[in-house]
Amino acid sequence: MTTLCKLDELDEGQSRGFASHQGPVFAVKFDGVIHVYKNECPHLGINLEFNKDEFLDSEGQLIQCSTHGALFQIDNGHCLSGPCQGDHLEKLAFEVVD
Repeated sequence: MTTLCKLDELDEGQSRGFASHQGPVFAVKFDGVIHVYKNECPHLGINLEFNKDEFLDSEGQLIQCSTHGALFQIDNGHCLSGPCQGDHLEKLAFEVVD
């Protein structure tokens, strides 16, 4: 098991990237819920962020691929627009350990 961070290190509306045994991943806290995804755009298989820990659009409402501007829903990873429209980010199972 890989520890990504402490709960208080991920604020509401914030995203952070991490190295894990599954490769690069990122976490987003949105509406009080943490979502963890594989850091890979389904279009080209590249990392989503250009700048460190910047996975969200300017409004902080969607995950955005910095290369092609594809937009994904935070809660389920569904691509709403861009070259991978209709595809999904790979959501990863995780657990919170006290």
